[in-house]
Amino acid sequence: MTKLEVMNPATNDVVQTLDYTDEKSIKNSIESAHKAFNTWKCVDAHERSAKLKAWSALINEHKDELAALITKEGGKPYKESLGEVDYARSYVDWYAEEAKRLYGRTIPANSSSKNIIVEKFPVGVVAAITPWNFPAAMITRKIAPALAAGCTIVCKPAVQTPLTTIRLIELAYEAGIPEGAVQYVIASGKVAGKVFSDSPLIQKLTFTGSTNVGKQLIEQAASTVKNVTMELGGLAPLIVHKDADIDYAVDQTMATKFRNAGQTCICANRVYVHEAIAEEYTEKLIQKVDNLKVGNGIEKDVDIGPLINKKGVEKVIDQLEDAELKGGKLSRSLDDITSIGGNFLKPAVIDNANAEMKVMHEETFGPIIPVMTYSKIEDAVKYANDTEFGLAAYFFTNDYRTGFYLYNSLDYGVIGWNDGAPSAAHAPFGGMKESGYDREGGIEGIEPYLETKYLSIGNM
Repeated sequence: MTKLEVMNPATNDVVQTLDYTDEKSIKNSIESAHKAFNTWKCVDAHERSAKLKAWSALINEHKDELAALITKEGGKPYKESLGEVDYARSYVDWYAEEAKRLYGRTIPANSSSKNIIVEKFPVGVVAAITPWNFPAAMITRKIAPALAAGCTIVCKPAVQTPLTTIRLIELAYEAGIPEGAVQYVIASGKVAGKVFSDSPLIQKLTFTGSTNVGKQLIEQAASTVKNVTMELGGLAPLIVHKDADIDYAVDQTMATKFRNAGQTCICANRVYVHEAIAEEYTEKLIQKVDNLKVGNGIEKDVDIGPLINKKGVEKVIDQLEDAELKGGKLSRSLDDITSIGGNFLKPAVIDNANAEMKVMHEETFGPIIPVMTYSKIEDAVKYANDTEFGLAAYFFTNDYRTGFYLYNSLDYGVIGWNDGAPSAAHAPFGGMKESGYDREGGIEGIEPYLETKYLSIGNM
């Protein structure tokens, strides 16, 4: 079988060569997880918690090593990779505690001769498929709640960035988590998705990735009526109203948009700014964008690393060309944006954006940001909601009436009000509409890994 070459997107050098996991071996991993489930589900919740805490401690101990792996295989600036390791670990810490809080309840019966008990039980063997843009955080926010709930899990990391997952799972073994309880396979999404979906031993499938792939997995999983969690595509709007603090809004726009070179599912994809402040906001945004340093993520003070591959670069260029054709004004020329070559693009602002542009309707995953004006807040909401996606949205206003109007009107699962970085392990993350269903993080994040059992006891 052809081997997988894990590439460094900054240099296009091979970081490591791995063997693909064939279908038979994937099935063997599932069987091993099924066998381990019969033991792991019986492990005391406090012991499961302790092992997750030990894993967290090892992740922290190997923080620099993990961050370097993230940067080498994904291109992310090293300072961001360090932040991702901390973010990933926060999910392990959170669910180490939630393992001890899987409470049941008693219900008053409708008869004096009965008692009713409700309890939570682990759903079973879990299959997880994760994306390349957050190879540490996306995997821990699936593994941690699964193990905390008493499930076992087989993980399929993205083929672009498998090394971080491999190392995290090795550290899990060092922490005393049984090898059968958490495993990884190296395969394409198409191959692994089919095996996972068809297997009667897999009781739950959790996926983070594109909406198109998510729909295929939902269809496949329906044949065995699997429990599924889907965190799918995004097209996040960012609204800046006329009463916003412009400097703060610009800083928060930078924070949400240009992390990981714009390659995140919740980064601002399109900006709607009130016409009264549009000129000032855009000028200040361009100044900030022009000062971003582009380069190999392992180098000091780099703000923007490479895109993941050539295909990603081509998509961004297509959106830029389309925007110019439809009247958009680029803050730097297309030649300048592409001047570094390879998988690098200089960041840019698209001024004078309009609703006809591809960039306003397609998830970008790149370091460009379009700015469109509006006059009425109702129009901004209409533009923002005019999409099949509903993952994240942002708005900036210092008027509580406007703020709550926007919060109540925007059809998105994660909303930042004067906040460009709303994600946290203790808060529920997930989307509406075609951005998926169920949540990861918070007390809600462990629920998809649990089944509810109801016991009615007759008193003889």
